[in-house]
Amino acid sequence: MTDSILHSFPNADDMVRALSDEIVSRVTGSVSSRGVASLAVSGGTTPGVLFDALSVRNAPWEKVSVTLSDERWIAPDQDGSNEKLVRTRLLRNAASDAKLVPLKTPDTSPAAAEAKVDASIAAMPRPFDVVLLGMGDDGHTASLYPHSVGLDAALDLTRPNLVQAIHADSAAATGERMTFTLRAILGSKLIVILIRGDEKLATYRKAATGTDIHEMPVRAVLNQTGTPVLVYWSP
Repeated sequence: MTDSILHSFPNADDMVRALSDEIVSRVTGSVSSRGVASLAVSGGTTPGVLFDALSVRNAPWEKVSVTLSDERWIAPDQDGSNEKLVRTRLLRNAASDAKLVPLKTPDTSPAAAEAKVDASIAAMPRPFDVVLLGMGDDGHTASLYPHSVGLDAALDLTRPNLVQAIHADSAAATGERMTFTLRAILGSKLIVILIRGDEKLATYRKAATGTDIHEMPVRAVLNQTGTPVLVYWSP
């Protein structure tokens, strides 16, 4: 059974307002207490409006490092790149001074880039203040896709790795990706899973009541007690 807490909102505007308040409060508090802050965010279609809202919020952005929880292995100026989404929707306006730590490198494959990306993530202020995740209808989160090549290694908490090359070949995704490992995701003060719509809510409830993490890898995040998980949902 999950230890996550579900926060439901009547509409997306209310959800975005509440979540942006939470994130700004946490990064501001971290800068006050340790001089720096760190934020890992997801890509996809859902977080864009949140990024728009965060971009105009007053916060000590110049002391905040931002990275991605996963990335497609495509050029960062291509549509579908999570880095492009963050650069164009979040790192502008008041938040333009935040530092981006990309997951994509010029290497030909994510496997070839694992060591250098791992070092970049390890150099960020940790624990992360917030790790923002999404969740697919298949139960994936970040690029932890069910039964994908590299999933076992990414879920293995005995390994020190913070990133893992993933080959996804499913209805939800195909191709080469770089993802945070479960160790990296759990190395946070707070995990937020941002979802919208009735189908995603049903998926969350199914994941929250099951135990097979290979069937629905998001369960590895939900069914642990070391790091608090908040689920933000709106229609």
